[in-house]
Amino acid sequence: MAAESKSERAYRLIRERIDSGQYVPGYRLVLAPIAVELDMSVVPVREAIRRLEAEQLVTFERNVGAQVALIKETEYLHTMQTLALVEGSATGLAAPFITPDQIARARAVNQTMRESLTAFDPQRFTELNLEFHSVLFETCPNPHILDLVHRGWNRMKVLRNSSFSFVPGRASESVEEHERLLKLIESGASALDIELAARAHRTATLDAVLSHTGEHRLPPPAP
Repeated sequence: MAAESKSERAYRLIRERIDSGQYVPGYRLVLAPIAVELDMSVVPVREAIRRLEAEQLVTFERNVGAQVALIKETEYLHTMQTLALVEGSATGLAAPFITPDQIARARAVNQTMRESLTAFDPQRFTELNLEFHSVLFETCPNPHILDLVHRGWNRMKVLRNSSFSFVPGRASESVEEHERLLKLIESGASALDIELAARAHRTATLDAVLSHTGEHRLPPPAP
């Protein structure tokens, strides 16, 4: 296997920090410190930043330089709408292949989510939410749809705003909808019914956020 290039190593480090939220929207990407940290010249770091710019994760502004892209107001809306479609489809297609053990695992995660409501941490709840849904969509037999689901969740991580930070009351509703979704799968409901239920579950969170922010004005980036 070919050794990882310096540019690829710089790209991976910066991308991981954007995805994790360590580099927040607007964070200035100064080449020299990154190059020193990676023990390389600024040239491969610059190449990595150009690649991230092509992916619209980084912008370059005159007199400012490279910085992590700011979130457009419509980005959350479009990402959630897309995720509702592809995750709903993936869950419906996966349903016949979900085992009783997987149902039990998803239900245990959901119980942890329910217990967490008393000392609510939106970020932790969001992590558990992904863990729950992953159990249901990872057995999707269509790898192309599954790839789109992963891209949607990764984009949500880049946005770095937990929906539940803005509508914490939605969390308890979400837990109950999870249980109803599990019961649908257990009962052998049709793939279409499961897909529509999973899609409605996702759009209900979107609707709650839009209602909270009003006039489709979406949450600003996390500080």
